[in-house]
Amino acid sequence: MGARTPGLVCAHHHLYSALARGMPAPPKTATTFQEILDQVWWRLDAALDLEMVRWSAMLGALEALERGTTAIIDHHASPNAIEGSLSVIADACAEVGVRVACAYEVTDRNGSDGARRGLEENRRFLTEGGRGWVGAHACFTLSDDTLDRVIGLGQETGAGVHIHVHEGPEDAEAGRRLAGRTDDSWLLAHCVYLEEDLAGTILHNAESNMNNAVGYANPVRFDNPVALGTDGIGGDMLGSFRAAYFKHRESDVTAVPDSAWSWLATGWDLFPEARSDSVTWSYDPIDPWHLAFTPGVHPLEITVGDRVVFADGAPTLVDGDEIRARAAEQAARLHARL
Repeated sequence: MGARTPGLVCAHHHLYSALARGMPAPPKTATTFQEILDQVWWRLDAALDLEMVRWSAMLGALEALERGTTAIIDHHASPNAIEGSLSVIADACAEVGVRVACAYEVTDRNGSDGARRGLEENRRFLTEGGRGWVGAHACFTLSDDTLDRVIGLGQETGAGVHIHVHEGPEDAEAGRRLAGRTDDSWLLAHCVYLEEDLAGTILHNAESNMNNAVGYANPVRFDNPVALGTDGIGGDMLGSFRAAYFKHRESDVTAVPDSAWSWLATGWDLFPEARSDSVTWSYDPIDPWHLAFTPGVHPLEITVGDRVVFADGAPTLVDGDEIRARAAEQAARLHARL
C-alpha cells in the first residue's frame, strides 16, 4: 500500500472542454490567441446545451477522480444554455463523488442580455447555497458597466470573483482596470503578462499556456499565493505539477520542484474540504523530488468525506464505462453543430 495525501485540487478547470477532443478542425489555422478563442472555444461553448454540459461534467469529474483530484474549481461558459447550468455541473460532480465550486463566465461578447443572464446565473447559484465564485471571462470582453456589476456581485455575495487576467496580449488593460479593485478572495487565472500588483490567488496553468503559445507566467515573480490549474486539459494535478516544474526549470536551471509542489498545495487553501479527503497512492514516498521524475503514479483508493468513491481502479458511485459512452454521444452531437 502506498502513501496517503489529501485529495488534490484543480484550481482552474473548464469541465465543458471534456467534449472538445476530436472536434472538427477550425475554418482556418489559428495563429493568435484571439483566433484560438474565436475559432475553437467560442464556437464550442456557443453550441453547448444542458445535456452536453451534464455529460462533460460527469466525464471531467470522473477523469479527475481517476487521477486523485477530489475538488475542482470550475469556470463555465454555455451562452445558449445559461440558466441552471451551474446546478447541472454541481449535481453531475456530486454524482461522481467529486467536490466542485462553480462560476459562470460573465462576458459582453454575446451582448448585454447575455451578460445579464450570466450575472443572474451566478447570483441564483450562490444565493441558493451553491459553492463558488462570481465568474467573469476577461477584462477585454467586459464593458466598464459589466465589470462593475461583476465586482459588485462578488462583494454582495461575499464569494469573490474568478476571472482570466492578461492571459494574452488582447487583455493588456486588465491590470490597469482591476488595480485597487480586487481582494484576497479573487481568483486570477493565467496572469502571463500581468505587471500590476493585484490582490488574489494566481491560478497557474502551465500546460494550457504552452498549448496556446501565450508565453510563460513565471509565477515565482509574484508575492501572491499561486495555485495550479489545468484550464480544461483534464484533472491530472500531478501532471500539472510536473509541467509547472519543468516549464520553470526551462528558464531557471537552478529551479527545484518544491515551488511547483507548493503551488499544488495552495489548492487546499482554496478548497479546505479536500484536506479531509484521503487518497492512497500506488507509490511511496509522495514528495516533489520523487513525483517530478516518477511516471504512472495513480490512486488506489479515494475517500471523499466518509465515502469510498474510488477503489480497485474504478469509481464506486457511478459506472465509468457508461459515463464515457454517454459523453462520446454528446461530443458527437456537439461536433455536428460546429
